[in-house]
Amino acid sequence: MKRAGQKMVSGTEAPGTSQTSKKQKTSLCGSGFGESDPCTSMDWGSLPHHVILRVFQFLTLVDRARASSVCRRWNEVFHIPDLWRRFEFELSQPATSYLKSTHPDLIQQIIKRHADHLQYVSFKVDSSTESAEAACDILSQLVNCSIKTLGLISTAKPSFMNVSKAHFASALTVVFVNSKSLSSIKIDDTPLDDPSLKVLVANNSDTLKLLKMSSCPHVSPAGILCVADQCHGLKELALNYYILSDELLLALSSEKHVDLEHLRIDVVSENPRQVQFHTIKKQSWDALVKHSPKVNIVMYFFLYEDEFDAFFREETPVTHLYFGRAVSKAMLGRIGMNCPRLIELVVCANGLQPLDDELIQIAERCKNLTAMGLGECEVTCRGFVEFVKMCGGRLTQLSIMEEVLIPDSDYSLDRLHLEVSKHLGRMWFPDMMPTW
Repeated sequence: MKRAGQKMVSGTEAPGTSQTSKKQKTSLCGSGFGESDPCTSMDWGSLPHHVILRVFQFLTLVDRARASSVCRRWNEVFHIPDLWRRFEFELSQPATSYLKSTHPDLIQQIIKRHADHLQYVSFKVDSSTESAEAACDILSQLVNCSIKTLGLISTAKPSFMNVSKAHFASALTVVFVNSKSLSSIKIDDTPLDDPSLKVLVANNSDTLKLLKMSSCPHVSPAGILCVADQCHGLKELALNYYILSDELLLALSSEKHVDLEHLRIDVVSENPRQVQFHTIKKQSWDALVKHSPKVNIVMYFFLYEDEFDAFFREETPVTHLYFGRAVSKAMLGRIGMNCPRLIELVVCANGLQPLDDELIQIAERCKNLTAMGLGECEVTCRGFVEFVKMCGGRLTQLSIMEEVLIPDSDYSLDRLHLEVSKHLGRMWFPDMMPTW
């Protein structure tokens, strides 16, 4: 009886067939080195630990648990501390079925054995309240954690907002109290409140550097001031415009407080066309920049055109501007007049009126501008070339939709890309779709 894989030799085979040619045939369907098919001969249990570890890092918790049952070696890798330093709890399916599919006590076993190894942790939930509640339940168990980075991410509508505020705050408090080493937190669209922030800074004031908490309606300016007052190492802060105030900017500008590198502000209308936005005084902005001259002030606008009245009527030291809805010519004109520190500007839409004069004014007055993106707008080719000529090679990013550009008597689209490329010092073409 022949062994598996042994070749049968027919009576008609040429007697002169060499062993070399047989090896060559084998190599064509094997590994390429004269070996047999790796899928039938490789001992997966003999892979180096670092290779198995790399594979495990791409798996969800359920798949990791299943892979750990392949052999003893894979089970050993499943419990290596390095595997659990960075982990995302994927809860983007109904949480009850997720927990059932992980076996009754898998999560509890992992937390019991590896909570003190978790350092970079995120929870990704969908729109179901179940998934957000499951995330809170897991957070409540992290009593022996040493987390440095925590992220709560909603992939659809913010389901954390449907969780009881008391339940959410209680779960976060467990992490805030026990980690004592948090440096980066992203908890957008959650029922975070001022008492929770006080617990956070009381236990992590020496380590906290980044705090992102946009769309947290239960946080007040007083809560932010508590963070600013105690977390002297804070480098990046992201919040909603409704929390921003002259008092807060002056507190952030105090010598005894933080030296911010990034201040990110979401300007979103909670009740469209029913809210009048307050104005921040120029003196308050100036105080912040004087205290932190390299600070990047990033503003994301999701407003309707008639809601912009409070913004950019006097000099504002914003560095990055993103408009997610239509913005008027008048508003862009104000930006050109009053935003001398501007580095990046992205306009997703504008009424069908050419923006030549506004872009030229921005190029003339915003000497730091290096990135521009235009979506549903209109600019004549002549005006666009003049804008690029004034900015020159400092425009490192230029993303312009092809339909934005209106050919005129001076430039066709074909000639335009050559002229713009010449002034940029590199090959440039308009985009067929937005890249931001």
